[in-house]
Amino acid sequence: MKALVLSGGRGSRLRPLTFTLAKQLIPVANRPILGYVLDQVAEAGVKDVGVIIAPETGGYVKEYVKDGAHWGFNVTYILQEPLGLAHAVKTANEFLRKEDFVMCLGDNLQGQGIVSFVEKFEKEGLDALILLKEVDDPSKFGVAMLDEKGNIIKLVEKPKEPISNLAIVGTYLFSNKIHDAIERIKPSWRGELEITDAIQEMINLGYKVKAEILKTWWLDTGKKDDVLAANAKILDEYIKREIEGETVNSTVEGRVKIEKDAKIVNSTIRGPAVVGGSCQIENSFIGPYTSVGKNTKIKNSNIEYCVIMENAQIIDVDRIEESLIGRYAKVTKNNRKNTIRLHLGDYSEVEV
Repeated sequence: MKALVLSGGRGSRLRPLTFTLAKQLIPVANRPILGYVLDQVAEAGVKDVGVIIAPETGGYVKEYVKDGAHWGFNVTYILQEPLGLAHAVKTANEFLRKEDFVMCLGDNLQGQGIVSFVEKFEKEGLDALILLKEVDDPSKFGVAMLDEKGNIIKLVEKPKEPISNLAIVGTYLFSNKIHDAIERIKPSWRGELEITDAIQEMINLGYKVKAEILKTWWLDTGKKDDVLAANAKILDEYIKREIEGETVNSTVEGRVKIEKDAKIVNSTIRGPAVVGGSCQIENSFIGPYTSVGKNTKIKNSNIEYCVIMENAQIIDVDRIEESLIGRYAKVTKNNRKNTIRLHLGDYSEVEV
């Protein structure tokens, strides 16, 4: 079995960060989201991985994944214009050939690995196995309708009137019959080849298509609040107390990871939280569910429930919460009363 990991797309809902960074590389708990996805692929024993990349941001993905040796697999990079998930499969035809494969979205995180799903797919000789998850707002996702035996009857991509509350999770397993189905479908109203249409065509053709409902959490990190939620979930489940940096006249409470060469002075760090290597934190409070990227400087500030990427500066700010702050960003206090001074890129958001 091979794997196809999608790490392209434009990431328009996360601009301006995604003008200069693939959305799959935005960190949670100081590690790119894509890294967690690749961990699960490697855990399933897959040794041949195709990574879909976009023309604008593919170089950043290559720089992170390299040749895949960190995960113990071989990597083939596949360039794709973002024209739908089924189009990504079609673009990867030469890599996939006639083999079964698992397809994962590089910006989706789930609390359960894929090993059991691969085993079910292979044991039952399926042509497709689709993961589903109950959601509150099905109109944001591709959704599936099941019969009383759990078989998929119908799939619809982001329906205006949802047919069920079962969203399609960003993990799919396919036999080579998916290629036949993709050749038979046409672009949707969005101008994309939809994977939901391809799976529906597999059902229409009588192929063996089954669904599995995910029992644990799943997060599609397409927007700022989703990234913050994913950061909180990863910190909550995986971070252990590990103090490698230096603390001076400071309090470190709970499950906090302070990486090598970080220095904490006259400050309080309350977990779960992670502070990257070579950070300088002085006279500040870093609250729960916060990740601070490496080489970041924080002084005289209070921060909680945030993702702060590497090389940022936050100085003399009374309180920041529920914020996603990009690389090399600078946030400082203005000493002029009732005055706000801004230097913002396209698509930035500010709440004051």
